[in-house]
Amino acid sequence: MKIELDDVRCIKEAAITIRGSRKRITVPSEAIEILGLENGDKLRWVVLNDGTVTIHKAN
Repeated sequence: MKIELDDVRCIKEAAITIRGSRKRITVPSEAIEILGLENGDKLRWVVLNDGTVTIHKAN
């Protein structure tokens, strides 16, 4: 997948916390603002065969 830098709004890293069977990921504040996320919103994760992951706000 080729990404044009002119199309990128932000690049951030996120931490994963695993405690037993519980798994959590921190969503960067910039992504929350750009996607307009609010408490209770859901994210859709799409993982491709090549390991590429896209995350979208689920409707």
